[in-house]
Amino acid sequence: MEALKHECGVAMVRLLKPLSYYAKKYGTWMYGLNKLYLLMEKQHNRGQEGAGLACVKMEATPGEEYIFRERGLGSTAIQQIFANVQKQFAGYSPEQLHDADFAARVLPFAGEIYMGHLRYSTTGKSGLSYVHPFLRRNNWRARNLCICANFNMTNVQEIFDEIAVKGQHPRMVSDTYILLEQLGHRLDRESERCFTEAARLGLENKDITTYIEDHINLSNVLRRSAPVWDGGYVLCGVTGSGESFALRDPWGIRPAFWYKDDEVMVVASERPVIQTTLDLEADAVNELLPGQGLFMTKHGDFRVEQVLEAKNYAACSFERVYFSRGSDVDIYRERKELGKTLVSPILKVVNYEIDDTVLSYIPNTAEAAYYGLLQGFDDYYNRQKIAEIEKLGDAVTSEKLATILSRHIRGEKVAWKDIKMRTFITEGNARNDLAAHVYDITYGSIRAGKDNLVIIDDSIVRGTTLRESIIRIMDRLHPKRIVIVSSSPQVRYPDYYGIDMANMDEFIAFRAAIALHKDRNVTGRLADIYGRCKAQVALPKEQVVNYVREVYEPFTAEEISDKMAEMLRPDGVTTEIHLVFQSLEGLRRACPHSPGDWYFSGHYPTPGGTKRVNQAFVDYYERHLIDRV
Repeated sequence: MEALKHECGVAMVRLLKPLSYYAKKYGTWMYGLNKLYLLMEKQHNRGQEGAGLACVKMEATPGEEYIFRERGLGSTAIQQIFANVQKQFAGYSPEQLHDADFAARVLPFAGEIYMGHLRYSTTGKSGLSYVHPFLRRNNWRARNLCICANFNMTNVQEIFDEIAVKGQHPRMVSDTYILLEQLGHRLDRESERCFTEAARLGLENKDITTYIEDHINLSNVLRRSAPVWDGGYVLCGVTGSGESFALRDPWGIRPAFWYKDDEVMVVASERPVIQTTLDLEADAVNELLPGQGLFMTKHGDFRVEQVLEAKNYAACSFERVYFSRGSDVDIYRERKELGKTLVSPILKVVNYEIDDTVLSYIPNTAEAAYYGLLQGFDDYYNRQKIAEIEKLGDAVTSEKLATILSRHIRGEKVAWKDIKMRTFITEGNARNDLAAHVYDITYGSIRAGKDNLVIIDDSIVRGTTLRESIIRIMDRLHPKRIVIVSSSPQVRYPDYYGIDMANMDEFIAFRAAIALHKDRNVTGRLADIYGRCKAQVALPKEQVVNYVREVYEPFTAEEISDKMAEMLRPDGVTTEIHLVFQSLEGLRRACPHSPGDWYFSGHYPTPGGTKRVNQAFVDYYERHLIDRV
């Protein structure tokens, strides 16, 4: 498939002992910094456009810096930012660098709280100013706020208006920056609440500051800020005085996991990342549930609290199919199950010629589904073998048994990821020529003109790589049929919760549906859908209905698949081509704990998603007005 961008990955480490404890037990006071590095590196799949880290030193004295931050751009940003941290230790002697007490007093990035972020831009906004963590400064430690998030909000303008009406003046319309300002405003109010209480108790000067830092309640900040948010998110934050939190959206769209013992508290976007970093079993890692907030005070008091009422659960199924690490025990099992469920539709398109069929996969994310597909075909063969043996009755012989038992599905590694395309090639024909060589093939792996070649991928979104590379290069093996199989259903609708699927006409399934309307001279239906969508543009998001789903209603999934195969056929390729997609029912059976399938079904979990897809169709229809003249 074409690589999709996904925003983003988060990691947090909160040390619960003095740095000297880790130096004595683990040989270095950099225990927390090193764990953050591992958490980020193990989540590199979630963001390769930028990375950042922040550190809070809780025991700094007045006049000393206590919040440190490094950010970098590019696929090597993780290495860059940690190298820059190490450079700041260059002027110190080996003795000083090994002295945990000295480090705690003097060294930058020698703190108790670490927060890291990996970024993929899905909004088109790039540059260092958009790389998390974001930092809001203040002379009062408790009012300093640093945040990072894996998220995308559908209603940025609404949040902007909500804080602007209070008199705030954000400097940019970026969802992260606006959230920082909104949270910062509520943090100021919470600080003022504590100040009033302290003054009522007769406290003065530093005693007031201490009271504020001891009594500030970040759940109050989130309860007053988050209800207006419409989107998928995991938000992590820390104050300058050492309060830390993580909050998951009430629909559970984006994932978050945590672990705590008497030494450390850790948060990350993926469970196996925490398992590997801390050498834990899966059941030791907890999932942060929808609407839950995780909090730790400056004194190390820990709690998990229901900050927002949980909504209709809509954990993202694409996390399971594609984005999350396949080493997670549940995700690996689910991806295999996605492959197993595809046996029946594949048998149909190859006319049950399974002795003349070769299975393979597109490296590398479809590998687990491929193993499931092999297992599914083994099960099918075994059922056939049992039936054939039973038919033999008393006529069974060793030779007949050997013939029956020798039948098996053939699996080969036909496709190899050979090179990564470089973007300095911009001229169309030259770029397409190079794209055709992104994959290489294993020559002689199939019998030309006789074998069906079945290739499983995790998803088919735009179809560009299929047309320009995969189908062309598979055709060099001269198979009888090329069958491209997607372990996920047809991607029909944009995502607005953190994956770069925004424009309707990017999807090959949508383009195929539009083409079918034209083929059958029923484009008046599109005009009707446009009219009803256009009439909703000014409505509040809660009142918008998703009429875009009606674009697909006149056609079966098979008709759309056949049209997609027709549209993706490269010039000069005459081999029979079929596309097979996972069904929605198969997806739901394989991934029962991730019901968020709006990419495929159009059932958005939030009102903001529905409003955005409504606007997307209006924009598409008006852009392509010339096609209907």
